[in-house]
Amino acid sequence: MEVGRDFINTPPVKTVRFGDTVVNTLAKLKQGDTSDYEMIKHQLSDPDIKDAQIINWLQEFRTCVTQLGKDHEQLIYVVLRLPWLGRTQAVVDEYLAFLSNLVSAQTVHLRPCLKMVVSNFTPSEIFEHCHQALQMIARYVPSTSRFLMPILTENFPFVQKSPRTLECYVHNLLRITVYVPALRKDVLELIVSKMLALDVSAPRSEIEEVESSGEQDQGGKAHDDFLFDMDEDSAVTSPTGLHSSAMLHPVAERLDTLMGVLLAFVKDMCHVNGSLDTEKAKALYRDLVGVFDRLVLPTHASCHVQYYMFYLCSFRLGLAEAFLDHLWKLLQNPSQPPITRQASASYMGSFLARAKFLPVATVKACLDLLVSWLHLYIDSQDSGLKAFCDVSLHGPFYAACQAVFYTLIFRHKAILEGSMKAGLDYLQRLNLERIVMCRLNPLKVCLPAVTNMFAAITRKYQLVFCYTIMERNNRCVLPVVRSSAPAEDEDDFLHGQTPQGDMVMGGTPGSYEAHLASPSSMGSPPIAFLQRRF
Repeated sequence: MEVGRDFINTPPVKTVRFGDTVVNTLAKLKQGDTSDYEMIKHQLSDPDIKDAQIINWLQEFRTCVTQLGKDHEQLIYVVLRLPWLGRTQAVVDEYLAFLSNLVSAQTVHLRPCLKMVVSNFTPSEIFEHCHQALQMIARYVPSTSRFLMPILTENFPFVQKSPRTLECYVHNLLRITVYVPALRKDVLELIVSKMLALDVSAPRSEIEEVESSGEQDQGGKAHDDFLFDMDEDSAVTSPTGLHSSAMLHPVAERLDTLMGVLLAFVKDMCHVNGSLDTEKAKALYRDLVGVFDRLVLPTHASCHVQYYMFYLCSFRLGLAEAFLDHLWKLLQNPSQPPITRQASASYMGSFLARAKFLPVATVKACLDLLVSWLHLYIDSQDSGLKAFCDVSLHGPFYAACQAVFYTLIFRHKAILEGSMKAGLDYLQRLNLERIVMCRLNPLKVCLPAVTNMFAAITRKYQLVFCYTIMERNNRCVLPVVRSSAPAEDEDDFLHGQTPQGDMVMGGTPGSYEAHLASPSSMGSPPIAFLQRRF
């Protein structure tokens, strides 16, 4: 019959529910009757559940949240899995009201509620409602931040996930810090640690090779134009699943995406209506420099992640000078591990050499500090029993020498501009000859590319004649003396295997241009930007 065929092929209108009310069902459960309890869980798990049904269920649960203790974890788990995102506003409002009642009355369910919200930080979901839920929970439960951070860490996508998945998750983590500021430093630390894992897994030379072999003109909007302010409801991926400006190297593309999100966040947090907010910038600087010390400085073979710090410093000279002062204090502090002191010198040299927004006065002030420290070090060592070329004994000294040489390679023209005589007088007062000629023999340890360029420049201006020492070093077939075997990373650092900025990467100065020319220059995708501009 026609009637029978329609009945079979047409799904029923879901206006009917089975079993008793939630209140009565909970009462029956106490008496050992589980039939209605299981029926409720089954109905809540229906993939075809309608909006009206969700609203009715949630309204019932709200009337008895005080009874939904730890014994009802399974039921709460099913309720939390209700498909509330992407539904009508009435469903969203009712669901948020249920969450607020639940966490207020039963904090035992706080972690499951937080896990549910965080699990929806995926490209397919609408983020706005998730953040409404988290803000509401944080308002009702002051201890939310203590429980939320471990959940954010546990749910961080594997770094080999798609760039879009990583982008969405990191974007949402950073957005949380806006309304839960107590988590900002921990969130930044989590993000930077994941970015470092990507950074060290893809050597810069490998990225350059892949990009140069298949380079193509890819237009597209600059990352910091839209990433942090992106509209989650309309954000979509390209047909390939990547941005239109996707890099060819897969790891570089993931890192590039995360760098874009982080730099956009840094810019947004430091500016109000397009103008720099000094106090906000200082507060963010304190958080980011702490992350830099804890994660970036000790990391071997990091090439790109550290630029978040350089970018922040480009907003205001005071920030840049504070960062240089911080690195200087680490370098000269004998209680710091040698590798930390060496890395600090490396970053200091790279920053002074390449940050074009730094005025010459700042560069000269830092050179004065470094050179004075080198002369004092020579005074304390040059006539002692340890006055020989030994990387393990004098690592910070050699790193500081290389920082000075590298800075002069890039900034000597700026120092000499205006008045050649005054500039030469300044360079001669540095007494570079004493550093070069000392028994510690820094030219033997520093990178050949840096040594060669430094020798050519100092010869041109008749400051130091390095070639005699370099030729003697080249004739020497014996290895550099070591009183004890240095740590592998320490030795690699001084021989250019630890890319802490350009200085220790062994790149020749002429191969990079316009390093940190201006804050606005960071608008394009970060790694692609580095390939073109650094």
